[in-house]
Amino acid sequence: PAPKVSRPPRPAPPATTPEQAAVGGEALAGAGLVVPPGSPAPPAVTATTWLVADLDTGEVLGACGAHVPGTPASTQKLLLAATMLSRLDPKHVAVATRADLDIEPGSSAVGLLVGGRYSVETLWLGLLLQSGNDAANMLARLGAGSAQAGVAEMNEQARRLGAGQTHAVTPSGLDGPGQFTSAYDLALIARACFADAAFRRYALTERTQIPAQPALKKGGFQIQNENQLIYRYPGALGGKTGFTELARHSYVGAAQRDGRRLVVTLLGAEARPVRGWQQGAQLLDWAFRLPRDASVGRLVEPGERDAEAAEPRQAAAAEPRRTASPPWRGPAGTALHRIGDGDWRVIVPVAGLLALTVGGVAAVLAARRGRSRRRGRRRA
Repeated sequence: PAPKVSRPPRPAPPATTPEQAAVGGEALAGAGLVVPPGSPAPPAVTATTWLVADLDTGEVLGACGAHVPGTPASTQKLLLAATMLSRLDPKHVAVATRADLDIEPGSSAVGLLVGGRYSVETLWLGLLLQSGNDAANMLARLGAGSAQAGVAEMNEQARRLGAGQTHAVTPSGLDGPGQFTSAYDLALIARACFADAAFRRYALTERTQIPAQPALKKGGFQIQNENQLIYRYPGALGGKTGFTELARHSYVGAAQRDGRRLVVTLLGAEARPVRGWQQGAQLLDWAFRLPRDASVGRLVEPGERDAEAAEPRQAAAAEPRRTASPPWRGPAGTALHRIGDGDWRVIVPVAGLLALTVGGVAAVLAARRGRSRRRGRRRA
């Protein structure tokens, strides 16, 4: 059991629709534990939700509350990486602004300086090793023009990846109203990150040097990777730690063993009796012991959910329109209706026919009146 801790009131998460809960398979729709039939029980962890999946095949090997919404903390920085890594030249050098350093006092930071000049690669290392919220703001700005524009791009990327329960409010993962994710969504985002060679290199970097700023008369300094998995777990590929008072401990970690690459995600954990990365390591150990064909669901592919949503619209567009048959009016009724619509192809012949008819009737009446007068004169 997790120790009792004081924490801010948890915000009410958005309602999870049945469609969202079933993404990846019906077995993942519940809030409880789901493991392959006949598999050993997973280790007890304090995380409220978790998931383990195969990075290469996308098969989900086990989960607990895969689609239960949770608060991401700094694991949200993975979504920033998945969104901006391909957009930014790692050798580009940019100047830090005061807005980049506008972060919550006491929160994690690399130590960027207003007016300091930093390469994009240095910023990525500061983000992933030191969980720098200042680096997150600067990367979001460089990738989209402003931090808030970067957040909008992150949400669009989450949608494209199929992470429909993820909504970012800050680029760093600092708590914000309406900011949520799920263990399943984090696995989708992590899979996209680990597909990038630059991310894999950054995530395994143990330490780096933040450059000196001669113009500001400030020296350089070294930072170390806070993810203990890379030092203590054989085959570790890296990952991301996270913590806020609201979110508690969140964690994403990946490792390879015997030709398999697995990723673990967990939310809402406590650091006692074991820390978040250790809980992730225990779940990885359990999953590596499962047969290679073990599965309780799968990670959807990027764009897959968009394609599924488009299929009904395309089918509706392709279906021929059915027009209602006009009511039966008979020949005369149809002619009158067309005359009312101004159809000259009907009006001209009908008018001529009426003129002939009226003329004929008038001639007959005139002839009858002439005969009547002649008969009247004879009688007189």
